[in-house]
Amino acid sequence: MEHNQPQKKRRPGRGKLILRFLKGSKAFFLICMVCAALSALADMITPQIIRVTVDNILGSDSVDNLSPLVQKILAAAGGTEYLRGRLWILALAVLAVALVKSVCQYLFRVMNARGSETLVKTMRDALYHHIERLPFQWHMKNHTGDIIQRCTSDIDTTRNFISEQMTSLIRILILLVMSVVFMLGMNVRLTLIAMIPLPVIVWYSLLFHRRFRKGFEECDENEGRLSAMAQENLTGVRVVRAFGRERYERDRFEVMNNKYTSLWVKLGRLMSFFWSSADILSGIQIMLVVVFGVIFCLRGEMTAGEYIAFLSYNGMLVWPVRQLGRMISEMSKAGVGIDRIGYIMDAGEEKDAEDAIEPPMDGDIRFDHVSFAYEGALEMLHDIDLTIPAGTTLGILGGTGSGKSTLMYLLDRLYPLPENCGRITIGGVDIAKIRLEHLRRNIGIVLQEPFLFSRTLRENLSITEKELPEEELLAAARAACLEETVNGFSKGYETFVGERGVTLSGGQKQRAAIARMLTQKAPIMIFDDSLSAVDTETDAKIRAALEKKFGTATIILISHRITTLSKADQVLVLDHGRVAQLGTPEELRAQPGLYRQIDSIQSMNIEEVQA
Repeated sequence: MEHNQPQKKRRPGRGKLILRFLKGSKAFFLICMVCAALSALADMITPQIIRVTVDNILGSDSVDNLSPLVQKILAAAGGTEYLRGRLWILALAVLAVALVKSVCQYLFRVMNARGSETLVKTMRDALYHHIERLPFQWHMKNHTGDIIQRCTSDIDTTRNFISEQMTSLIRILILLVMSVVFMLGMNVRLTLIAMIPLPVIVWYSLLFHRRFRKGFEECDENEGRLSAMAQENLTGVRVVRAFGRERYERDRFEVMNNKYTSLWVKLGRLMSFFWSSADILSGIQIMLVVVFGVIFCLRGEMTAGEYIAFLSYNGMLVWPVRQLGRMISEMSKAGVGIDRIGYIMDAGEEKDAEDAIEPPMDGDIRFDHVSFAYEGALEMLHDIDLTIPAGTTLGILGGTGSGKSTLMYLLDRLYPLPENCGRITIGGVDIAKIRLEHLRRNIGIVLQEPFLFSRTLRENLSITEKELPEEELLAAARAACLEETVNGFSKGYETFVGERGVTLSGGQKQRAAIARMLTQKAPIMIFDDSLSAVDTETDAKIRAALEKKFGTATIILISHRITTLSKADQVLVLDHGRVAQLGTPEELRAQPGLYRQIDSIQSMNIEEVQA
């Protein structure tokens, strides 16, 4: 099922989302910025030391052209004559500046690493916590592989931008501003010449920003589709093998992979063109400074020391401008990642009503004129009016797509019942007013397709409680007719069942899912066609065990097998989402309708097998 893609729209709350994720790591990044600023200031000092050394100490220029602060420092060091004979003092000054810069860079990297890893942890925790609380219908509309890609690749993209680009912003601004200030102080005309190409470089970077964003967006979306395809095929590898579809699925994957690769190649060409062009513009800028600087020196408008320092500052000026261009391109990539993460974070979580309560759950279940339609589809359930007395067993029979499972999804609030579509009550209390956690803790449900986690059998069965007593686990396994099967495994309950329970048969998975639900000891139990993969004898044993051990629970059995429904107190027959029949098995068997028709067919098949 294709998911909606609102992430293509730029989110207005990017900054707010980033600030939310920065909780816990903000201090680390602030220290990074301070260290980056000190490192930039250290870069500013070294050319000035070289300039003073060349012009005022080795040369004969007067110190009158220097700032009062520099003159005081030279006087405190003994004056130019004293330093001319002790150049090692200046070498130590350069070394001290380099040492300060090294310490700042070390602290920058350490704090940056701690900040970025803390940021990633915060983002992953927030996303995982949020995803777990999203409605069932949201998960049905979004591919698992794409969600995983947003929680991994897009998080790394965002982390890289914040840790590598944003933390360098202060350093870039200091280098940019201070370089221009020092250059203006040495030669105004050469500074203006040096700045001529810079607006062109900035404009050029902004021009490519939108194209980069579009390219990164396409790459990210196709990476999500590729991840979803790989995840789907790895999960369904048995089906692929069973139908001999390896070549078809491989060719399909290669087509998608080629498309994904071609998008990155196309983006790589665009980025290569951008950086090559930026290199040419930067080279032209440096050439202009070198040529005109030499001319000014020959005319006596600049000293040799000023020229050397000017070249150093010009290098510091060009680097931030080029880095600004890189930051813009990385911002495009990060913006796409943040929007894709924001798509998840913007999805509304399941929430309880303000006056939600935790009432007793052992009362009658009432479907009061319930109608329901899935989003964008025709109405699935039509005016269902039904009461299930507490402690009774209801059987539900109906054709494929008749709304049997949908009815149970509504009872468990996996899908919210819209307003003016009736209401569902338990013990007279509308389920919309019951706390979700309380509701689901008291409704045990075995879904049509049982899901087992990639853990041991014991861990799967005891998932409903942190510390499930051994006797309760064994009792649940016994009631689900799983005990004999488990005893046949060499490791018993410590048997590793593999991803989605792949090492178990369909019937074993169903019985394991039933045992897991029974450990919940819920007053309401739903079996959504969960006995379809077990034989008739085992089916009867499980139903007998349920009746004996959980006789006071309200049980709902959805099945296509009449023998499974034969002991129910009443049977509901659904036909295209409407109540076609309702009564005891004996009453329905005596009435013309779907129940008697299926009963006759299945009875005839049993007689043929016995004959």
